[in-house]
Amino acid sequence: MKSFPGWQYNDLRQVGTDYNDIKQVQVYDTQMGKVRDIRKENETIVKTLDLTPDQTLIEFGTGTGNFAIAAAKYCKKVFAVDVSPRMLEFAQKKADRNGIFNIEYHNAGFLSYEHCAEPVDAVVSQLALHHLPDFWKLIALKRVFGVLKRGGKFFLKDVVYSFDVNSHVTFFNNLIDSFRKKGTTQLSDDMEKTIHEEYTTFDWIMEGLLEKAGFSIEEKQYLEGFMAVYFCSKEK
Repeated sequence: MKSFPGWQYNDLRQVGTDYNDIKQVQVYDTQMGKVRDIRKENETIVKTLDLTPDQTLIEFGTGTGNFAIAAAKYCKKVFAVDVSPRMLEFAQKKADRNGIFNIEYHNAGFLSYEHCAEPVDAVVSQLALHHLPDFWKLIALKRVFGVLKRGGKFFLKDVVYSFDVNSHVTFFNNLIDSFRKKGTTQLSDDMEKTIHEEYTTFDWIMEGLLEKAGFSIEEKQYLEGFMAVYFCSKEK
């Protein structure tokens, strides 16, 4: 494994919930299936990227593999990257059960992943970039830009704050309470950890980071004050 200088942020160090615990991985997979329409979300991303059978894709933060598996049905190859070995094991077993074998798994993060193949047509990341402080977010986005072909596409969904910061106490209390009311105690606990342990940034900062990294933001959407979706391109 490649060594890195001591000053570099260690993106293999997990923040928030410890997903090196297989029980936490199983709970995460189950809970996500309850609160999100995973199939519809995956279909939307695949359609947005307009994937074709000759294309390749990298997913940073592949988690339990739901999107990687969906994308692998439409493109030539998926490079699935995650900092949790347990997540990757879970994802690979799920892919094997579904007869999907064109996914290559890498235990790495935005900063530690080394792409040893040709530039890819698309990169996807969901709910992973906020694990990095803002400086390292920019370095990560520049690395994403670097692995894309000219004209390549980048789909980013992440925790990004777009609410009025003057109401942050009320906003956060209501947000946590909304998860509890849905009966998802694990996800409400995870959200609390996201707020006080992780590095969620503001909408205007994220847009600036994407543009500074070289991307053109084709579409953007802010959801419920704490979630954002960006569809970006690397100009030809």
